[in-house]
Amino acid sequence: MKRPVAKAQAPIRKQRNIVFARFPPEQVPAASSDLGQMQDLELERRDAQRALGVAYDLHHHCLQELEGTLEDKGYHLDNTLMSKMMRALIYYVEETQLHNLEAPNRPLKHSQSEAYTHAWERHPHGDHDDTPPEWREYK
Repeated sequence: MKRPVAKAQAPIRKQRNIVFARFPPEQVPAASSDLGQMQDLELERRDAQRALGVAYDLHHHCLQELEGTLEDKGYHLDNTLMSKMMRALIYYVEETQLHNLEAPNRPLKHSQSEAYTHAWERHPHGDHDDTPPEWREYK
């Protein structure tokens, strides 16, 4: 995922849970040690829920990257329908936020008035009748 150019921006802090499958057991401690090597990442083990709590700045990491790293190392994530839907939603939201960080700021007033101007120019009004003059006076 493409990261925006670093500017003096406020951090976008995210807190997520990475839930692991029931089998193989004891994935949380191993995953915690593997992800613990990454910078700018806070971890909290939740062994009872088979989950790993992660906190990160969106400028440095995203959930898709973290879960992809774990899957590449052979970990099995929870694949229930609810987990898949939540994961897809979070991926979409974070990707959209990163995309919006790259977008230039456009003044809304200018773009709105410009849109109305173009619409007015294209709208038939006044003496802009395409009917030939001889047909207008046909009786």
